[in-house]
Amino acid sequence: MANVAFTAPHSEAAEIGLSVLKEGGSAVDAMVAAAAAIAVVYPHMNSLGGDGFWVIQKPGHEPVAIDACGSSGSLATIDHYQRILAEKNLEAIPNRGGLAAITQAGTIAGWHLAREISNNGKALPLSRLLDPAYELAKKGITITESLQAASEKTFDELNGFSAFSDVYLDNGKTLKAGGTLKNPCLADMIDHLIRSDLGLMDFYRGDISKSVIGGLANVDSPITGEDISKFNAEQVIPLTTKISKGQLFNMVAPTQGLASLMILGLYDRVYQKGWSETERVHHIVECTKQAFLVRDQYVCDRARMNKAAQEFLDPKFLDSLAENVNSNAALPWPKPAEHGDTIWMGALDKDGTMVSFIQSIYWEFGSGVVIPDLGLVWNNRGLSFNLDKNHHNHLTPYAKPLHTLNPAFALLDDGRRFSYGTMGGEGQPQTQATLFARHIYEGLPLDEAIAKDRWLLGRTWGDVSNNLKIEENLFNEVGDSLHKLGHEVACVPSQIEMMGHAGGIILDRNGDLQVATDPRSDGAALQAVVN
Repeated sequence: MANVAFTAPHSEAAEIGLSVLKEGGSAVDAMVAAAAAIAVVYPHMNSLGGDGFWVIQKPGHEPVAIDACGSSGSLATIDHYQRILAEKNLEAIPNRGGLAAITQAGTIAGWHLAREISNNGKALPLSRLLDPAYELAKKGITITESLQAASEKTFDELNGFSAFSDVYLDNGKTLKAGGTLKNPCLADMIDHLIRSDLGLMDFYRGDISKSVIGGLANVDSPITGEDISKFNAEQVIPLTTKISKGQLFNMVAPTQGLASLMILGLYDRVYQKGWSETERVHHIVECTKQAFLVRDQYVCDRARMNKAAQEFLDPKFLDSLAENVNSNAALPWPKPAEHGDTIWMGALDKDGTMVSFIQSIYWEFGSGVVIPDLGLVWNNRGLSFNLDKNHHNHLTPYAKPLHTLNPAFALLDDGRRFSYGTMGGEGQPQTQATLFARHIYEGLPLDEAIAKDRWLLGRTWGDVSNNLKIEENLFNEVGDSLHKLGHEVACVPSQIEMMGHAGGIILDRNGDLQVATDPRSDGAALQAVVN
């Protein structure tokens, strides 16, 4: 007998993932099934036209990672964009539309690669994995409050895009919670992936790619057919750092996985047992600032970084950076912050393999570009590029932009294995550090560590301010004392969605399991015992 578990920010995705695990499917196959489904039921948060990142760990083996983010199109030059912007009398790349559809969609290639490297011939048929998503798209999903909120928020920007309106509006009006949203064209696309001799790679090499190419060309995206046909996901070695509790792993550049590892690496160096809640919050926030300063100066496409990200995790460098953390005063802030719309999911299969996975389209509904005959919304991740050619993350063809995405994993010294993560742009590294610190350092149960009121420094999903936002119950406890330390604090409602949708699975060496999801989401944390 063995434990299996799945956690996702939407209950239907969690149930679909668990059903695969209960049939004996691998954690990778369960994740593919859930990833396809959640792209249907949470279309404002992620899409098959977006990106994905994986960390996969088999018992007794080092974790492996998959970079499935899209690179910029071959026409995506600074000169090209400056000329078009001048013609249109624009000062910056528009947030939506074809000019915002700068980078390819990598997540499906990531599914393909994950199945190739991890299933050892035990993979379930693709039809078994994608049928649930097909049925959801064809028969319709129940619109959540989260989806309604995103529909209302983006209406003014996106209602003028006819292909978007046809799929993601209700006769020209915003979606309403409790209603039904159908996407028959997306259902047909999923069905084609099932039936194609090319399988998932039909998206890049087959009939689906032809529709993608035509749809992007019609909106003047800089992505060409040749770009798409050559695209592949990459297997990479994850970044890692050692702390007193064990070994931490996260994604390589262009993600902010480096920042997530740095925060915990710094916190481990300054942590003192018996701290008050104010002291715990203050020190995580100050460690976050140090990590973000490094991230914002260096992280971009790893092929363009002048210093390898792993070098910033050198113990001596972290030691020196920890000296900048002032226990008695806050470092002045803000610095520029990042948007992000994302889902994180975790899985554990009967063989003990664990997956930490994240999938995104950047802003809500991405670029707003919908490929008409596919019902497919395209990402706008390329907005994080800079049009200053001297900037380290400047726009150039075939480059990967800075990503907020970063799935986390830990091998703890006491034998526990921990898959965890969250959505939320700037909030991802902070929330990871918070739930890790609460569970591992303070001993809170995993579900309580996630559910308890938390904070965010800077802008995150659905917000534009850069102060230290604290959920109300926690604000009432620590707000005044943090203000006295120099933090610019603001109170927000408890359990607010801007704090992200966190989750985690942790398994000890005796097989005891904790699995949790965020009450701020529509998710579920499920487990079962299988033969």
